[in-house]
Amino acid sequence: MTVIVELSVPDEECLLGRVLADAPDTRVELERVVPTGSAVVPYLWVSGTDMDALEAQVRASDDVVSLTVLDRLDGWSLYCIEWADTPHSLLQGIGASEGTVLEARRDDGWLFRLRFPDHDSLSRFYDYCVERDVTVHIERSFTLTEKTEVGRQLGLSGEQREALLLALRTGYFDTPSRASLDTLADEFGISKQALSNRIRRGTKAVLEGTLLS
Repeated sequence: MTVIVELSVPDEECLLGRVLADAPDTRVELERVVPTGSAVVPYLWVSGTDMDALEAQVRASDDVVSLTVLDRLDGWSLYCIEWADTPHSLLQGIGASEGTVLEARRDDGWLFRLRFPDHDSLSRFYDYCVERDVTVHIERSFTLTEKTEVGRQLGLSGEQREALLLALRTGYFDTPSRASLDTLADEFGISKQALSNRIRRGTKAVLEGTLLS
């Protein structure tokens, strides 16, 4: 049964954290993370008060071959990083345990949301980290079945839950938004207005079930 895990990792235990450790007032969100052995697709959104200094710091790192600015939007910059031949211990552990990175962002340390095929895979990942002295703090874990039950308790229909999950996973609620209603509506094969109604009704149900309960 699929297991979702949310965990935190200190800066010094993560390559990106070490590279950005001296960058104050900086937020980083990975656009896409695909572990393939020791490699990673390194697209990340960064927001900070002194982006010129941050870019100079990253480019000066021995772990970085190049840093390319791809886009700038609403105070955020999208970068692509090409790494030197440096091992990514944490990501190697995720890949070796058949895990998938659903979300990763830096905010006073790194926060990861990971998906594993089952509890045995999660245990292998945790053992991997312990054996290599990689410090991870598991904040919570749950199965998709448990998450579905929560959705039912909040009064969400299956269609509303699917719409909210897709919106979350594609970055529709992010700032800046990384997905449009048109794109999401195409995924479901429905109109933009119909999807907007699902998201609005689903959001209302979640707020009523949490704030008014």
